[in-house]
Amino acid sequence: MGLVKFKNKLTLTGAAMMAALFLGLNANAAPRMDMVDVSNNNGYMSTAEYVSMRNEFGVKALTVKISEGTTFKDGYATSNIKNGQAAGLYVNGYHFAHYTTKAQAIAEADYAGQTAKVAGLPVGAVLATDVEAAKEQGILSQATNDRNNAAFMQEIQKFGYRADIYTSGSWANNKMTIKDKTGWIAGYPYVMAGQKWYTNHNAWQWSGAAHFRISYGGFDVSQLYNNYYTAGQHSSVKPNDPSAVKQQDRQNNRATAKIRNQSYAQHGLFYPNTTLNVRTGAGTSYQRIATYYPGESVVYNQVIVKADYVWAQYLRYNGQFGYIALGENGGQSYGKRLVNQHTYYTIKYGDSLWTIARRYGTTVSHLASLNGMRTTSLILPGQRLVVS
Repeated sequence: MGLVKFKNKLTLTGAAMMAALFLGLNANAAPRMDMVDVSNNNGYMSTAEYVSMRNEFGVKALTVKISEGTTFKDGYATSNIKNGQAAGLYVNGYHFAHYTTKAQAIAEADYAGQTAKVAGLPVGAVLATDVEAAKEQGILSQATNDRNNAAFMQEIQKFGYRADIYTSGSWANNKMTIKDKTGWIAGYPYVMAGQKWYTNHNAWQWSGAAHFRISYGGFDVSQLYNNYYTAGQHSSVKPNDPSAVKQQDRQNNRATAKIRNQSYAQHGLFYPNTTLNVRTGAGTSYQRIATYYPGESVVYNQVIVKADYVWAQYLRYNGQFGYIALGENGGQSYGKRLVNQHTYYTIKYGDSLWTIARRYGTTVSHLASLNGMRTTSLILPGQRLVVS
């Protein structure tokens, strides 16, 4: 999320060299990684990971997802705030907006402010509104979005937080007004060299897939152009206090104990209550290929419990599997599950998908779909199939 500049391109040493080599970037041209934003999608983040980001990659600030709409509280907000503070980072927050009216904007600000207080976001931090929902703000006029954003920001200040707007470069001063010396703008260039974008605003988010040495998966990173996201607060823990780091990790590891690596067949209907990405595998590091929104539903056939999330597998229209998070492992659910009751059949020698489908008056395609298989999948004696 920022450009790394060096006075002498021949004298790149130490942590800066490590960061540049790990990222695979041209150190003379790559934006600075001043700020990282995290959410439940990144899973549990330890203090040690944040210390590594600070010491090896130059990260100064952390912006934590707090809430979404008026029903979703990010289950990792508390640990992200505490661990980020223990690492000596400036800690801010953001709220994913769904509001389309002034009244809804005020209600969401109240929800975000109250949630932030409980999660421990320090007074004086930024609590930005993330305005990018195509099916909501995307269909409104610029004047309506401006009115709603102003209402949210005015309300959020009542909780002692400083306000800002996060949105995409294509929406800035198009779908909504972003004045100079305000705003956190996302725009991902294809080529980094020689580019500095949105320099008249507070921050430029330049990547959504940055990697750090000891952290799993991709991260959103931003370059800061002023001190808006690094002011107004003070860390209560010294950055290099080893005992504080260890104590914080022990507390949060106990609080986030989970069941790991289980998979079982389950057929049902899932109704998300928040915006969720569909991925090519059961994990946040896999490619995002689609999105589900509140009010939509997905028919799934397999449940996979991993380190941080519980995932559902389902068969997509193109015959490939998609994976969507049902909720946090040992924590918050992301929607409602309706589990179906089915008839099962145990495969015997000589059976095929065709003979079993014929026996139960269905098609091979339907039978395969019920079981999360392909029509060409191998079946074995003793294996149980859902047949209706």
